[in-house]
Amino acid sequence: MVIPSNGTAQNDIVYVVPLEETVEKGLYAFLNRAVKTAEEAGAEAIIFEINTPGGVVSAASEIGKLLTTTKLKTVSFINKEAISAGAFISLNTDEIYMVPGATMGSAAVIDQQGNAADKKTQSYWLGTMQGAAEQGGRDPIYAMAMVDANIDLPEYGAPKGELLTLTSTTALEVGYSEGTVSNLDELLNKLGYEGAEVRSLDESFAEKIARFITHPVVVPILLSIGSLGLVLELYSPGFGIPGFMGLSALLLFFYGHLVAGLAGYETLILFVLGIGLIVLEFFLPGGIAGIIGLVSIIASLFLATDNVIHMGISILISIGISILASILMVKVFGKKMKLFKKIILTDSTNTESGYISNKNRTELIGLEGYTLTALRPSGTVLINDERLDVVTEGSFIAKNVKVKIVKTEGARIVVRELPNINKKE
Repeated sequence: MVIPSNGTAQNDIVYVVPLEETVEKGLYAFLNRAVKTAEEAGAEAIIFEINTPGGVVSAASEIGKLLTTTKLKTVSFINKEAISAGAFISLNTDEIYMVPGATMGSAAVIDQQGNAADKKTQSYWLGTMQGAAEQGGRDPIYAMAMVDANIDLPEYGAPKGELLTLTSTTALEVGYSEGTVSNLDELLNKLGYEGAEVRSLDESFAEKIARFITHPVVVPILLSIGSLGLVLELYSPGFGIPGFMGLSALLLFFYGHLVAGLAGYETLILFVLGIGLIVLEFFLPGGIAGIIGLVSIIASLFLATDNVIHMGISILISIGISILASILMVKVFGKKMKLFKKIILTDSTNTESGYISNKNRTELIGLEGYTLTALRPSGTVLINDERLDVVTEGSFIAKNVKVKIVKTEGARIVVRELPNINKKE
């Protein structure tokens, strides 16, 4: 879209690109396209209208490299906040402008569980923020204070123990902002582009989908749906809703990572090959095809990411959720849902249904007889002219002693010695 602007710089082209919401790999793919488009159009500058709470460190690092390597003049227009990764991206542009009340800073690194990252990661990020500030000719102490709470800057609202967040006023004071402007037109006038041709470049629908799918929270959800759907499909006849949901979730995962530039078609081919080998396992003995297929699927997932640790955590989460969901659905809903009636065996070979593994001689209880052998504790007794193999309750009973049957458990017959009874002569 072209926004006409009045002024004198009639031959200049300026691109305005939104940088909003969470910073992730999908955002990098969009910004990479935006920079290339502006370069090919012979633009004079590219303005990034920033409003982000931060995001993934690795994605921010890639975006920072992108902005520092382009020959275009890059300008950050912070409208309304540039927190964490957003602050880092802003420091990698040539100039920074903020609207009144805008904020920039608070760039601590946290993991997916919301906890502080390990010391190694924090040290890396501290050095990265320091380098970004120094590269732009800015005092690095303020960038470091955005990451390290041990730096004491009480005059800027960041005493020891608090991370630094600069306002539009304090950012201008410490040299982290070139000026405060109310809107885009005022910024263009300040930059000397009041007569330039202003082109606005927005995300395509595919890029919006890719940004959503590559979000750190969405990835384990998609993998969980995919694995659970495929597991249920393996136990149900034909191809139904679980299989469709599982494959759709996994295809969405790869689609988003393909658009974001994280995965190539070879990754998708490896995944399809893995699925084919698992299906082939149903027709081939040995289990080798199934194992290779499973390894291929897991390998394709790792190849579709640039952060092995995050992907490993996502895979473990999906496996855990799939196992718990499977158990819950079988235990709670197994007898109520038609789907589970087809895949779960509910019949049992119990006595009530007429199935008997061993005949239970309950009619013998209470009968008396004599021991034909000593019971240590097992042996033979004679009951109504029938020889029976029996056991005692644990004690020794001598030969030719009168006993009584007190219990029968299948083939196990338990006897007890009768007191004060003379031995059989």
